Amino acid sequence: MTDLRISNDKAELDIPLIHRFLSEETYWAKGIPLALVRTSVEHSLCFGGYLADTQVAFARVISDYATFANLVDVFVLPEHRGKGYGKVLMDAVFSHPRLQGLRRFTLATGDAHGLYAQYGFTAPLHPRTLMERYVPGVYTDAPR
Repeated sequence: MTDLRISNDKAELDIPLIHRFLSEETYWAKGIPLALVRTSVEHSLCFGGYLADTQVAFARVISDYATFANLVDVFVLPEHRGKGYGKVLMDAVFSHPRLQGLRRFTLATGDAHGLYAQYGFTAPLHPRTLMERYVPGVYTDAPR
């Protein structure tokens, strides 16, 4: 059994830590402003992973809680990887009562396909039906 505690209480989240990690250490949110992190947390179902009172992991889900959810911003701090904390975090996400019975649950990952495959994720069945508007430099190229 792991000593990682998962909480959905947004008051416990270490927003400066989340911002620092997302803006400095990820390929998907490099340069994201603190204000956008705060807004994204406010409008999402968030999962903080804690050792005692110290946050070491995070995930958030964007959902209508009826038909669709998108898993984003998942991380375990590098010094805490390899201990099964990612699986504990994902177990909490996929067992959350508000995320049951959804028709579609999506995510985008560049490096964790093996983890998410354990939770039933596959390549899209009909990739031709999926479209996106993607602006990769929106955080780093935009004037501030």
